[in-house]
Amino acid sequence: MSFVSIGFLVLLFVTVFVYYEIPHQYQWACLLVASYVFYFFSGPVYAIFLIASTVVTYSSGLLIGRVNSGTGNPKYKKLIVALSLLFNIGILVAFKYADFLRKTYSHLLALFGFSVATEAVHLILPVGISFYTFQSLSYTIDVYRGDVEPEAHLGKYALFVSFFPTLISGPIQKSKDFLKKIDEDHPFDYIGVKKGVLRMLWGYFEKMVVADRLAILVNTVYENPAKYHGLESVLASLFYTFQIYSDFSGYSNIAIGAAEMMGFHLAENFNCPYFAKSIQEFWRRWHISLSTWFRDYLYFPLGGSRCSKFRRCLNVLIVFTVCGFWHGVSLTFLFWGLLHGIYQDIGLLLKPHKERAQEALRINKHSFAYRIAQIAITFLLVNFAWIFFRADTMENAFLLIGNMFQFDPVVLWNGALFQLGLTEPEFIAAILGVAIVLLVDILKKRIDLRMAFMRKNVVVRWTAYLAAVLILVLFGVYGSEYSAQNFIYFQF
Repeated sequence: MSFVSIGFLVLLFVTVFVYYEIPHQYQWACLLVASYVFYFFSGPVYAIFLIASTVVTYSSGLLIGRVNSGTGNPKYKKLIVALSLLFNIGILVAFKYADFLRKTYSHLLALFGFSVATEAVHLILPVGISFYTFQSLSYTIDVYRGDVEPEAHLGKYALFVSFFPTLISGPIQKSKDFLKKIDEDHPFDYIGVKKGVLRMLWGYFEKMVVADRLAILVNTVYENPAKYHGLESVLASLFYTFQIYSDFSGYSNIAIGAAEMMGFHLAENFNCPYFAKSIQEFWRRWHISLSTWFRDYLYFPLGGSRCSKFRRCLNVLIVFTVCGFWHGVSLTFLFWGLLHGIYQDIGLLLKPHKERAQEALRINKHSFAYRIAQIAITFLLVNFAWIFFRADTMENAFLLIGNMFQFDPVVLWNGALFQLGLTEPEFIAAILGVAIVLLVDILKKRIDLRMAFMRKNVVVRWTAYLAAVLILVLFGVYGSEYSAQNFIYFQF
């Protein structure tokens, strides 16, 4: 069930209505039923794996909790957490990396002179498995560390794993935060519901008006990179940079807004990432829930930054290589992750030299020009890395990069830019859409836009509501070929 569907909106508003009409002690059950109804539409058979992950991690939490309380055998503690991790990661690997493992097995045999014919493995990845697996694993590890108490209520724990606004692509929730929210009383809050609706409207604008319009030009060029050169290739790269942001930020805003309608205030997943002044800062602003997960459950256990400079650089490379591998078994994803790791390691190694050079040249690090330069350089590095993330193969990525330098000024006035899937009005609408997204990013750092809007008089508010709906209807990209898979992160 796509967020961009009438079915989802019907489910959401029915759930919200029932949720506030029933007593507090049963509200969790309402949300759990809605969550499984939502997931069943993605494929009933795959709910088996969601249930299995839930039961295994719930049981593991209880068993580890007994050990922590002194009533269980301590020698089984590591075994319990290891089996839980093995089970959950095993399911994820089986669905996501089965064909990669088959190919690796064949190549290894070939190295020793054995030739074995193996059939390709084609498994449909259960929707949301990468996200709910990470969420479940974080709970098991947190209980093991003693950071949270095990949840005794199976139904409430099942809701933590399957909460439908965040089930498919996050934001990944921390159990210690979310489980507390389930127990809190959430009486009907008109302001909260309205703020949630406003956030969802903004998410739909980002997704349907901006991201899906940019995708038309991006797909045209990336599907045939040899055909396009110069400004056409540069535009495709830039458009994808804003497409993936608007797409995933749009999803996150819809998810966070839907949760807010029911009194759940989730952590932010994006914080103006393209205004970051370094790659390290970019990852504190981009897909925050995933980068935080990797920091807490991989980077810190590896030693984090409390070690030698060499080891710290190695830890960063490991984390970002795993991050690339998490997105998919492809050299393009792996290289994208590795590239971000290399960016950060170079920044770390050159930091003392950069500071000495700035001092010698008397560069004012607090000047507006310097900050703009930092933002521009970081943006270009991120944009370059996105080329590998989007390209189907490494060859196509390098082909696109090479073609960028074959600049033909004729395309500026011969109309070629409007033959990439977008007409001139559509092209202008795409540029305006990106400008609006960036403007909102700038403004929301200074003021609470939703509260400022809600303080306007009723005529202004309802005129804006109607205008927003008309913009989605008139400028949104949808139709017979539109599908839930258009959400980029659904594939992960």
